[in-house]
Amino acid sequence: MIKKEREMDEIFTRTSVRSFSEQMPTDGQIEQILKAAMQALGAANQSPREFYVVKNRELLSLLSGVSSYGDYIKDAPLAIVICFKESELKFPAYVPFDCACAAMNIWLCAEGLGLGTVWSGIAPEPYRMGRVREILNLPAQLEPFCIMPIGFASRKFEPHLRFEPERIHFL
Repeated sequence: MIKKEREMDEIFTRTSVRSFSEQMPTDGQIEQILKAAMQALGAANQSPREFYVVKNRELLSLLSGVSSYGDYIKDAPLAIVICFKESELKFPAYVPFDCACAAMNIWLCAEGLGLGTVWSGIAPEPYRMGRVREILNLPAQLEPFCIMPIGFASRKFEPHLRFEPERIHFL
């Protein structure tokens, strides 16, 4: 069901959350986030994305060590790892954009559900991609794109307004 009766406040209230409470999102919330991710556009309607929902504490801890900036992943109740395949696609060069659209949908949906997340970049860094592949034992045809830890924020985060009129050019 598509809701059209309200504004997309999530675009303006979404923040990067790196500090989570221990409360686990419900299965319904997780499913809604995954539905939003799969609703993201893809070049020529290609669907290169697959999603790994990681709740295992040991795996979350290992994933937090993939990047020197990812320590917060170990404290999240769960993380969604967006993966992609480039084979048998009409436009493989557009796969990163397809994955980025899914990540943004995850972010906005999480915000709308009262949850927080942040994008932890993996691709295109070969070391990071290789470590995530090893940790999750990914099939050979899949490559990891990013890790999105998800949960209830441990504190209130204020959004940063990013509107800069001087960057707008009318011709």
